[in-house]
Amino acid sequence: MEPSFNVLGTPLRPCSLAPMTGWFRDGCCNTDARDVGSHTVCARVTQDFLAFLRAKGNDLVTPAPQHGFPGLKDGDQWCVCAASWREAFEAGKACPVVLESTHAKALEVVALDALLTHAIAAEA
Repeated sequence: MEPSFNVLGTPLRPCSLAPMTGWFRDGCCNTDARDVGSHTVCARVTQDFLAFLRAKGNDLVTPAPQHGFPGLKDGDQWCVCAASWREAFEAGKACPVVLESTHAKALEVVALDALLTHAIAAEA
């Protein structure tokens, strides 16, 4: 597993325990070399964002229980692929992100300035 620091350089905070997210399904956007999609951006998904990804062939709405995936709805937090979030950002469809819960590895794909424009506070 990569060291667990967020894009702000502080310890990575959990993204979501309900639904349970993360490459390791540990609630955090932790990653390792096997995570080729870099599921490192802690996103609070919106209908627009989900519809955009679905149109691109990335259906995050339909449950896939065989993969431990419950399907997402507006307002859920989920560790999404950094490239998918960046693509949505570039199309004007990005959703909010929780910087404290977004893994530093995301910065290899997404500029910090882009994340900052969509930053929201972590829920207590």
